[in-house]
Amino acid sequence: MQTRLLLFILAFMMDAITTNAQKYERVNDIPYSKVQNAYAQERCKLDVYFPTDREEVPVVVWFHGGGIEGGSKYIDNELLNAGYCVIAANYRLLPKASIDEILDDAAAAVAWAFDNAEKYHGNKHKIFLAGHSAGGYLLDMIGLDKHYLQKYNVDADSIAGLFPFSGQVITHYNIRKQQGIGALQATIDQYAPLTFVRKDAPPIIIISADREMELYGRYEEQAYFWRMLKLVGHPDASLYEMQGFNHGDMPHPAYHIMKDHIKRICKRIDNK
Repeated sequence: MQTRLLLFILAFMMDAITTNAQKYERVNDIPYSKVQNAYAQERCKLDVYFPTDREEVPVVVWFHGGGIEGGSKYIDNELLNAGYCVIAANYRLLPKASIDEILDDAAAAVAWAFDNAEKYHGNKHKIFLAGHSAGGYLLDMIGLDKHYLQKYNVDADSIAGLFPFSGQVITHYNIRKQQGIGALQATIDQYAPLTFVRKDAPPIIIISADREMELYGRYEEQAYFWRMLKLVGHPDASLYEMQGFNHGDMPHPAYHIMKDHIKRICKRIDNK
């Protein structure tokens, strides 16, 4: 009798898991850019993972890391079955593309999200940008320097929130490398998110690895970034340090923080 009961419970659980999985769909390799060269057509594609049984869910646009010279789009398990429409975008890479082209790709992917989120049950008023390392750098740049999205008739301030995971905020080290500048020599120019700190930017949740385990003093960069946001009067900027986690491992605990803040920000949007 107990064996039959156990088998019934296991069957019920498996059926529930299968039913839940069927509530999501994924569409891969959707082109998002109008740039016609072969490399852009190869790289400028995105995947969309979305719930089929809910409408107007939060949207997370995710940019992968890789030093803006490597990496590929992916959707982490932490974002599956989480109630989001998730958009994972590839972008062109150094040295085959310039940094201006790469930033334009990131902006074009976000513009695509604003134009198409509702087709995939997303809410265009709840579009969040998130990314790790180079991905965090890209979203900081296009979220703070408004001209990248203005090209696509999107106001950067309409982004619901920015979640850079260990994103560089001085000029990216691989851009400095192209300029003959070493990884430990800091510069801040038009390719540094710090240049564009402003109090009216979207909510920004800055998440770093352990300061003793990060790349090139990146925690201290991000702490300075947070302090400058506070000093200019930004009303919704937070800084977290994932103690015990290195640069590559830190996304795992960071997702929990991101989910909590998405819930908080969405509640505020709903109450407006």
